[in-house]
Amino acid sequence: MTRSAYIHVPFCRHRCGYCNFTLVAGRDDLIDAYLDALERELAGLEQPREVDTLFFGGGTPTHLAPSQLQRLLTIARNWFPLAPGAELSVEANPVDLDETKFNILADAGVTRISLGAQSFDNRKLKLLERDHDAAAIGRAYALARRLAQSVSLDLIFGVPGESLADWQRDLDQAVSLAPDHISTYGLTFEKGTAFWSRLSHGDLHRIDEDVERQMYEVAIDSLTSAGYEHYEVSNFARPGHRCRHNENYWLCGSYYAAGPGAARFLDGRRETNHKSTTTYIARVLAGQSPVAESEQLGPEDAARERLVFALRRLEGINTAEFASSTGFTVESLGGEALPRLLNHRLLERSDNRLRLTRAGLLISDAIWPEFLRV
Repeated sequence: MTRSAYIHVPFCRHRCGYCNFTLVAGRDDLIDAYLDALERELAGLEQPREVDTLFFGGGTPTHLAPSQLQRLLTIARNWFPLAPGAELSVEANPVDLDETKFNILADAGVTRISLGAQSFDNRKLKLLERDHDAAAIGRAYALARRLAQSVSLDLIFGVPGESLADWQRDLDQAVSLAPDHISTYGLTFEKGTAFWSRLSHGDLHRIDEDVERQMYEVAIDSLTSAGYEHYEVSNFARPGHRCRHNENYWLCGSYYAAGPGAARFLDGRRETNHKSTTTYIARVLAGQSPVAESEQLGPEDAARERLVFALRRLEGINTAEFASSTGFTVESLGGEALPRLLNHRLLERSDNRLRLTRAGLLISDAIWPEFLRV
């Protein structure tokens, strides 16, 4: 049974140089039409679907004007009523949170705020082209703390010119606020972004790979010693504050999704909406499907995806339960790669569980293709 839903809100004040997400910047004139289209798309459900997790991501959901934010939340809550004890998450930009939006979010029953802090270093924030400074994070965090049962901070490491000491200060300042959850991401240079162009022209330079790995290890050691559970490759939480919505993704649970570029997984089928906001709006308001890509996963492909996503969690997988539920053993899917990864101590087996080792965590992105090859 599908008990999770995601709403994509594709609007931002401006696009940061490293961002490759589905969004439009400086096109607030499209927001009302987007809300019309979203309401039309969700009407295709025909009846409301109760959920245990509802997540608003982007883009920047909190960029919307108060009346538009209220309408967004009302539309989604109408079609996805929350079960008792449900998690309602909203991604927020520090400069957007004020008392007016605080009240709107509170009235909607928001339980979790994910704050895009990225750094407490103003030099680093400027390089990342963020539109807030460290002081704005403190103000937004204070509001989020009053509002939500769980507050998460996003942090980025591996920024050009950043030192281990710089990163340690970011971690220390994050911990000092005592958020319930912290996500740490190494900066990536994606094709099509402004940062990729600057990298290609020599205007930006990647930091040394060894230093970036050390930064990740510093994050693991600092946050776990501060009482955070390292429960997924990039995510740390205090007891009882894991992101339930994302855990459903990693366990390959089904979920609804709506909005430009939104991807859903229902009855073994993955569908992705058109990424262009204008195309999405035009198609939905014309009575056409917003879907751009659709794929029905076969049993083996579904098992491989489940193996990879589940291994992102630090507790790994129970191999017997995996075989029973998918019909495939990890040995049959792993082929020659599995014993090699075990021999190199990138994976380990213990008590019928398969999980990443510390060494495997450091290069996990290079491991996943080994299991997705057919």
